[in-house]
Amino acid sequence: MSPAAHAAAILAIALPWLSGGAPAADSARWRIELKRQNTDRDTPGESTRTTLRMEALPEGPVALWRLDLPFPDEKTGFSGSPFEPRLGDIKVRARLRPVDVGGLPVSFFSEVTLPTADPDSLGQGKYQVMAGMETFHPLGSISTDDHRLSFSPQVQQVVSVAGDADRKDINYTKLEFALRDSWRKDYSLKLTAKPVIDWEQDGRTGAVAEVEGGVSFRHGWRVLLMLGWRLWGESVPSTYGTRVELTAGRTF
Repeated sequence: MSPAAHAAAILAIALPWLSGGAPAADSARWRIELKRQNTDRDTPGESTRTTLRMEALPEGPVALWRLDLPFPDEKTGFSGSPFEPRLGDIKVRARLRPVDVGGLPVSFFSEVTLPTADPDSLGQGKYQVMAGMETFHPLGSISTDDHRLSFSPQVQQVVSVAGDADRKDINYTKLEFALRDSWRKDYSLKLTAKPVIDWEQDGRTGAVAEVEGGVSFRHGWRVLLMLGWRLWGESVPSTYGTRVELTAGRTF
């Protein structure tokens, strides 16, 4: 099946669902985001791009459904070519509502990546499955009335299950350690470290760090600015040299 056919099939399934076919659609909230990422010294799947993200936030056991439509620039350097977008690898994610595991609230989630990039050089050429879990810890002892701090560790395992036999297989573990601060309900700051272990390279490691600030506005609008940079390890999946990301979104 061609990349265009893959994309058409996914959209045929996902868009009717996002527009009202999801469970508990009458009580669901919705979020739409537009992300612009400029990335230097990227690894496969991490190049300069614009991404349209659509999310459903229903009630019930499933807390989130997400569809990412990435449009990598034809020129993949840091400056890119924003007016020459191409279709990238489409991603679909689901997240369950937190459950109690040993006294901790744990949220399980999974994501499927489809090799829809056209040309295929702008994608990874593989069907990928990701499984992950995250927990959340309020840091009440160092929070104040204005500042609410929390810590969220996360682990993801990503593997390729099919696709172009000539492209490199994918098998890596990604950790995330996020420290969040929100104040006055309108402002947020997040510091995140993301180490990665690539099992296809005999356990080679790499990591990036990111700092992200956000401001919320009326009617559900929000703007986020993220700066990221490599801590160590080159040629490790999901890492990069430097990145600037601007996100504008609305929840309704």
